[in-house]
Amino acid sequence: MPFDTPEHRRLADDQSGREHWRRWGPYLSERSWGTVREDYSPNGEAWDFLTHDMARSKAYRWGEDGLAGVSDRYQIINLAFAFWNGQDPILKERLFGLSGREGNHGEDVKEYYFYLDATPTFSYAKYLYKYPHKAYPYQQLLDGNRGRGKLIPEWELLDTGVLHEDRYHDIVIEFARLTPEDMCVRVEVFNRGAEDAPIHVLPHLWFRNTWAWDGEPHAEPRIDVGSGEYPCLRADDRMAEPPANLLGAYHVGERFFYGEAGGVSLFTDNETDALKLYGPTAGRIRPYVKNAFHRQIINKENCTNPAGFGTKACLHYAGVNVPAGGSRVFRFRFSHGAVAHPFADFDQNIATRRREADEFYSTVHPQAASDDEKNVQRQALAGMIWSKQIYLFDVSLWFGGDNPAAPPPPARREIRNTHWLHLNSMRILSMPDKWEYPWFAAWDLAFHCVPLALVDPEFAKDQLWLLLFEQFQHPNGQIPAYEWEFGDLNPPVHAWAVWRVYNMDRLRSGKADRVFLEKCFHKLLINFAWWVNKVDVEGNNVFEGGFLGLDNITLIDRSRKHTNGARLEQSDATGWMGMFSLNLMRIALELAKENRAYESMATKFLEHFVTIGAAMHHAGGRDYELWSERDGFFYDVLVHPDGSYQKFRVRSMVGLIPLFAVERLEADWIAPFHEFRGNLEWYLKNRADLIKNCLTTLEVNGKTVHVLSLATPSRLKRMLKYVWDPEEFRSEHGIRSLSKFHKDHPFAACDSTVGYEPAESRNYLKGGNSNWRGPVWFPTSFLMIESLRKLKKAFGDEFAIACPDHPEGQVTLEDMASGIANRMISIFTRDGNGQRAVYEGNPKFQNDPHWRDLILFFEYFHGDTGAGLGASHQTGWTGLVASLIDEWR
Repeated sequence: MPFDTPEHRRLADDQSGREHWRRWGPYLSERSWGTVREDYSPNGEAWDFLTHDMARSKAYRWGEDGLAGVSDRYQIINLAFAFWNGQDPILKERLFGLSGREGNHGEDVKEYYFYLDATPTFSYAKYLYKYPHKAYPYQQLLDGNRGRGKLIPEWELLDTGVLHEDRYHDIVIEFARLTPEDMCVRVEVFNRGAEDAPIHVLPHLWFRNTWAWDGEPHAEPRIDVGSGEYPCLRADDRMAEPPANLLGAYHVGERFFYGEAGGVSLFTDNETDALKLYGPTAGRIRPYVKNAFHRQIINKENCTNPAGFGTKACLHYAGVNVPAGGSRVFRFRFSHGAVAHPFADFDQNIATRRREADEFYSTVHPQAASDDEKNVQRQALAGMIWSKQIYLFDVSLWFGGDNPAAPPPPARREIRNTHWLHLNSMRILSMPDKWEYPWFAAWDLAFHCVPLALVDPEFAKDQLWLLLFEQFQHPNGQIPAYEWEFGDLNPPVHAWAVWRVYNMDRLRSGKADRVFLEKCFHKLLINFAWWVNKVDVEGNNVFEGGFLGLDNITLIDRSRKHTNGARLEQSDATGWMGMFSLNLMRIALELAKENRAYESMATKFLEHFVTIGAAMHHAGGRDYELWSERDGFFYDVLVHPDGSYQKFRVRSMVGLIPLFAVERLEADWIAPFHEFRGNLEWYLKNRADLIKNCLTTLEVNGKTVHVLSLATPSRLKRMLKYVWDPEEFRSEHGIRSLSKFHKDHPFAACDSTVGYEPAESRNYLKGGNSNWRGPVWFPTSFLMIESLRKLKKAFGDEFAIACPDHPEGQVTLEDMASGIANRMISIFTRDGNGQRAVYEGNPKFQNDPHWRDLILFFEYFHGDTGAGLGASHQTGWTGLVASLIDEWR
């Protein structure tokens, strides 16, 4: 049943249109430099075209970045924070990290920051940034990582010694919105060291540059000095042109930013420092530019606008002493109208929103969860909310350029995204990681929506619909993958996510959102047809698929065509398509409850599943199959033009993915669907040759149940024995992506070798800093749990797997599902010794009272120890731990 906390009421008000709480949020990126959107180079080297060092001087074309940044819905105006410790060579306006070629494991943020809390409407949010007292070691981090090999851990900020003896500030930033258009912002700077230390605090307010790109003069928005007893910045965009590609005129209007006494107003323009970057011949040279605050404060240049206005401004609280072991508090107010007493009841307002956030999360946390698990779940969900970002990108305009007199290099049209000119986004999207991956990724986003549905089902549903919307989905049906190449293939998990989120919302709200389900289903039909026509090139229901998101899991780069005309028939691609078929079948049956026309669609996808299941065992009637009877496992098969073939006998997630294609149909449940039931009975009677390996009929508690699976019960047992074997896939922290068997038995073919690599990879196929050759990944482990639960409902507890290390000598499907879930949760929670596996080998995070309860949600995890690896803020799909806690506590 729906809850009635203040936050739930705000969500309801926003959904009904009574109040627009989503108009403001944490929509700034944490890195806009080094992205494809900002790359106008002739060679597609995005990291080199706009570097971190250039970012403070160059105006962004496609979106802003900042520390703890918030903006309006279309990012017209932005609020974020900058700091200076008195020693840094750079004003700290954005997070620092290494580019793909600078890091020994690819791109890598080199800062410590944490999303501590957030409510879905952003009525309350809390962010922590750890800032050294000493000069930030930029060059040391660059040099330390460049000199390291792939198998050596990254050189991190703690390794440099700059935080030695706790000489750093904990900067805690809290947002409390009083109304949708009025927010209090509290910044408390804690000195964790034994000596006093100064801090400069500079809240920045600026307009995204929308006026400087086409070579024509445009009216600009303006920030100037507001009136009143407190330092105040007044911003107004009503004289500027609204965004051109919205149906109506959009302005944020007049807004006021107040600070307590002591702040000095500084003004400049959000304009590129063309003279610095491009020399005196640059076309557009402005007197006041983006980097003015850095230059004035760090270099002591007189370069801000003395007239007191611009498109970028800040309040500078200079050299405030923070006592050893103490703190200093800074209060700010950002409002849609002038406020006579902006700090009246300020602390009470902050406390009220904190309390309301606690009330909201008390309805989310399972009662049986421990305090530690509740902390993990809350930070995971906070990270999901903080990882919302506006994704601004008009691919057609990006290719052609804004200014006809200065078009981009024509060579860039041949590099990427040539066939995606229709993609045009001004949407708020869930990002995998707003620094490392500040762009949507299709299959990541599908998983994001499951934990998001725990706290904000409307946003989760909206996210799933957006990638099916005409401005994203290709006219041919393909869903865009990510901006580095929208045409890459990600696993087709969108239908699974739509079906799961629909049911989560239905069970929690008591209402079934059939409109959402139906409109998604129509677009997923087009996507399915694209997969069938594009990826099953031989028409034999065995799919190639290519990359499919698992970067380096195989011997060869699956995103490239083979030079000798060979093709790789993939167990994972075919397994994904079996799962896709079953997802669409279930959706069609749900829709058929109110519209019988959908029964025929359910039959269609049943037929697709059956033919895929048959093909996996017969490969279209040929003399090879993806299943290995000898090994009891599915493998990829490389087929040569002369008809010869080679099985890649690598036990990896590729061969387990067929287990994800599981559904059960109870005879009583399908009885009302006369057409569908009749078609199923026809298959059972007339096509036993097709269904024998993918449909099993059981009698469970006196009721008939049809189990749809790409493996028969006997084959399921053989595969699941591998899954639960600690010397194969079962880790103490989840399911390994590649069997530990290959540690001592690497597989070699095609001049390549695959072995068990539980941490970082020796091989960078399709990417730089990820590894699918042993580590634990949350999305695939989560889907394994889903399949085990479905199989348990179908087969019951009598279906067990031999297990020598289990007290009873065998393990049930329920034991396996709960065992995997608990192992994944244990990555983040303290063990009996008070240690967290995610921070294995890191005593600062394990023991220090100011670090030990801060949780980072890494991209993947060491296959043996559970230590966090890859992107450190990928709350995206690793946020699934919030769902595991919800469902298993």
